[in-house]
Amino acid sequence: MTTTSDAPRTEGAAARPGSAGAAGGAGRPPRRRMSGLTRGELAVLGGCGLSSFLFVWLILARLTDGIGRLGWLVAWYAVFLAMVYVVTWDTLGRKAAADRVAATIIRTGILTLILPLGFLLVYVLVEGLPALRPGFFTDDLSGVTPEMPASAGGGLHAIVGTLEQLTLALLWTVPLSVLTAIFLNETRSRFRRPLRILVDAMSGVPSIVAGLFVYAALIIPLGTGFNGFSAGIALSIVMIPTVTRTVEVVLRLVPNGLREASLALGASRARTVWSVVLPTARSGVTTAVVLGIARTVGETAPLLFTSFGLDLLNANPLKDPQESLPLFVYSNVQKPSETAAQRGFTGALVLITVVLALFAVARFIGRGRRSGGRPRGMRRPAKPQKGTQ
Repeated sequence: MTTTSDAPRTEGAAARPGSAGAAGGAGRPPRRRMSGLTRGELAVLGGCGLSSFLFVWLILARLTDGIGRLGWLVAWYAVFLAMVYVVTWDTLGRKAAADRVAATIIRTGILTLILPLGFLLVYVLVEGLPALRPGFFTDDLSGVTPEMPASAGGGLHAIVGTLEQLTLALLWTVPLSVLTAIFLNETRSRFRRPLRILVDAMSGVPSIVAGLFVYAALIIPLGTGFNGFSAGIALSIVMIPTVTRTVEVVLRLVPNGLREASLALGASRARTVWSVVLPTARSGVTTAVVLGIARTVGETAPLLFTSFGLDLLNANPLKDPQESLPLFVYSNVQKPSETAAQRGFTGALVLITVVLALFAVARFIGRGRRSGGRPRGMRRPAKPQKGTQ
């Protein structure tokens, strides 16, 4: 015997008259889309936005003396969210109204973060693109005077210096960070806690302190002078905490079942880490290295005390001052010449492009196995012969 209470109901929705509810699924709630906005939802948001704007304008601009732009914006957004909640609650119910208000707040936060970033990228593109010429990648600033246009000279010396200093920093950062993360996650030593405290403390140290440390500990005592090698050490000090903490988090995501299976087959713990854990976390480790590069590629403060900067090309990081893209941007933007400032914006544009290229390359190299794909080295299963089950 079937009763009417067996049919599922939705909040705020009534059963349609004349529908065959007992015929199978007539009382089911409509499937809601979890992503994207329909035309009706966009119309509701637009209407609520316009209505709240007119309401706030009428109250604050006509009936009061006003509360300033920031206060007006806060009042408008509060009224907008209230209208969205009321309209959605009247049509779809209380839960759907709360869900839509939360989604609206999240989308507003995303838009608030994207707009300044987009404005920054567009501003750098507009200011730096006119002076970007092929000669920027093949020439340095030798023989360039303030009277020359911004397209004169180039940033070859800065690009070479940046690549060499980052390469030196990665040569020390990647092994030390990965080994430290393995020690923190794969061992049960009593020294893990002090080491983790040290890594956390290093992550909060300002980057200029790393430059001062290298200057006081290496450049002055050894008398080597400013060079790209010292800059690589300073960048490595800044990069190690970021890469270490990220790799440690990635290693925690590796399932313990893989470790247990490897140990059950007779492999040592070191062999398990090298052959099972690290290959599984390859994509995450690559992402950690990219985060470390992004953390340090734009650092200027530690380079002021280590490489110092030079307007000429110096491909030897072990001797004499060396330029880098952050120092190139910093020094040119501060000059009183407008052409030098435009040249600095061109360097900033190239720096952003280099960072995006590094992200793209790392994403391509460290991407995980495709969905439905086979791990590397696994043979394709043999096809069953005809007549067998």
